[in-house]
Formats: sequence, C-alpha cells, structure tokens
Amino acid sequence: MANQAKFKNTRFNVGDTVKVEQIIKEAGKKRSQAFEGVVIKIRGEQENKSFIVRKIASAGVAVERIWPLASPWIKKIEVVKHGRVRRAKLYYLRTRLSKRASRVKEDIKKRKAIQEEEKKAKNN
Repeated sequence: MANQAKFKNTRFNVGDTVKVEQIIKEAGKKRSQAFEGVVIKIRGEQENKSFIVRKIASAGVAVERIWPLASPWIKKIEVVKHGRVRRAKLYYLRTRLSKRASRVKEDIKKRKAIQEEEKKAKNN
C-alpha cells in the first residue's frame, strides 16, 4: 500500500507533517539541512518508493520536494504531527494553500494603497 512509508524506524503517512533532514554537498563540504512540510503523495513499492513534501516558504511561495525513500542523501525523517486525512493524494492542498497565499498578497497591496492615500492626505 502506497499511503504509508517507512524510513529506518520511522513510519509516516500521507497528510503527516514531517521534517526531512538531508545531506547537502557544496564546494566539497557536507552539511545537513531540514525541510519541514506536509506529505502530499507517496508512490511506488519497496525500493522504488518516493514521497513528495510541500511547505509554504517565505512570502507565501509554496515549495515541493520529491525524495526517493532509498536515497543516501536522506539523513533522518521525523514525524512532527500526524495528519487525519481521507485521501491517498493531497493534491487539493496545492490550490488551497496558494489561495491563502494570494489573499495575503492582496492584503499587503491594500495596506500599501491605504498608506499611500494617508501620505497624500498629509502632504495636501
């Protein structure tokens, strides 16, 4: 069943919020970097299993990462929060979260417009 996956001793499902620690190699140095988000998809069987994690980064921009479960670059997977979902694939989160992010952008534009009007009123 592709709704759940197991990495070492950690079992996680679609809908769980996970923190994936991966090893990044830059300029001959290795460092660890965490990526925390919601698992929206798990696919494949046995050695071919992979999963997609989605997070909302700064400025409301959504970032998705795909990892093969057997990747040597994954150091650790930690389940931060278990989700209660009734779907195998959570693609609907792509539109939901982006709508919320676009609302934030609209609010920022409205605030800037109000501030500009107030400045004009003070200058006159």
